[in-house]
Amino acid sequence: MKIGPKYKICKRLGSGVFEKCQTQKFQLAEARARKGSSRRRGMSDYGKQLIEKQKVRFSYGITEKQLRKYVALATGSQDAVSTMHKDLEMRLDNVIYRAGFASTRRMARQIVSHGHISVNGRRLKVPSYATKVGDEIAVRDGSKSKTVFANVTKSNDSAPKWLTADMKKLTVKVKSEPVFEAGATMFDYPAVFELYSR
Repeated sequence: MKIGPKYKICKRLGSGVFEKCQTQKFQLAEARARKGSSRRRGMSDYGKQLIEKQKVRFSYGITEKQLRKYVALATGSQDAVSTMHKDLEMRLDNVIYRAGFASTRRMARQIVSHGHISVNGRRLKVPSYATKVGDEIAVRDGSKSKTVFANVTKSNDSAPKWLTADMKKLTVKVKSEPVFEAGATMFDYPAVFELYSR
């Protein structure tokens, strides 16, 4: 998926969208811009929904078609918000990112696409692959010496509870499904569902 200028997108959608924007320099520039700008007109409901949709798209690095598919799958379930959150979080590229094998989701997607990852002993090149509870994901033996894995830290305290990562062996196990917590995410999923239900 082709992405435009990241700083411009972050100014519109918020600094949480890309890791590149989560710097002190960007925060200071944002504060300066807010201080000097005139008061904006109130945004419409459609505008707010569109921004929420774009946040999800750019954060996970998925296309419009893929997001539409995730929304359609989640809409048929009892708890649509939790289902969509689970489906997005359990994508293979996101699991690699969450485990700490890559510094960004974009980098994780590239690692998977280049065939450096195996799931349950099988080599996979599909970043959108839906992992399941019990899956064992590992960096292939032939890829462990690559420079991309040289900076992987020995421990990852930021890994979520639903993953067990072994940074020495470069393996990760999906031990449970991710649970949606409204305060712990920057996304407003109900707004995304409202947009697609129009």
